[in-house]
Amino acid sequence: MTSQLWQPVAQPGSLSERIVAQVEKILLEERLAPGQRLPPEREMAQLLGVSRPSLREAVRILEARGRLVVRHGQGVFVAQPGSEQELRAALERAEISINELFAMREVLEVPAAGWAAERMSPEQAAGLRETLASLDTAFDEEHPDFARLAGLDAQFHLGIAGAAGNRFLQQTSNVLNDILLSGMETTLLISGRREKSRREHHRILNALTAGDAAGARRAARAHIRSAHRAALTRMAREQEALPAS
Repeated sequence: MTSQLWQPVAQPGSLSERIVAQVEKILLEERLAPGQRLPPEREMAQLLGVSRPSLREAVRILEARGRLVVRHGQGVFVAQPGSEQELRAALERAEISINELFAMREVLEVPAAGWAAERMSPEQAAGLRETLASLDTAFDEEHPDFARLAGLDAQFHLGIAGAAGNRFLQQTSNVLNDILLSGMETTLLISGRREKSRREHHRILNALTAGDAAGARRAARAHIRSAHRAALTRMAREQEALPAS
């Protein structure tokens, strides 16, 4: 996304209303695609020439209107079409088990990795490498920011879904990643999980950049099953820590 898309707000009305009007105009003209991330808050406030509190208020208004989606640790995104919103609402109402979620991840992400290996552009490959490099750096911090780790991990997997070239798959992957993000911190606290996850990510990326569809599918399946086992381990430990009734 180029900075030229955003201009200092100038039309009449309150500051938050002016910000909302500019974003609505950009969305109406389809200069931002569903699922596209807006600039970080500090950068966007500078581009618009407004304060960060005014920007936050405008984002809250646009989120309430269903125009933007705020994802913890990831940023602010253009809302997806109604189909994704309906799927998200349905899953939030349902009692979905961790086993069902990881089974669905395998159904979606394994073929997505194969398609991405066959269709990925050089720009998409570079984006995945950059995301993984940032994730590796975050892993190595003495006191990791788990919100940032979760956001970068999701960005890597959603980047693969995007490179697969199937919009419905991308929308569904967005929803599943949001549901799973809440459990990521304690999963990564399991001894050795971060290093294992790092190795698994690099195996996926190596297969993708080599155009090895079968290898990408194998690496994605192994990673999902490994994350599933870690999630079950975390849940078992949480159950053991509960006081006896």
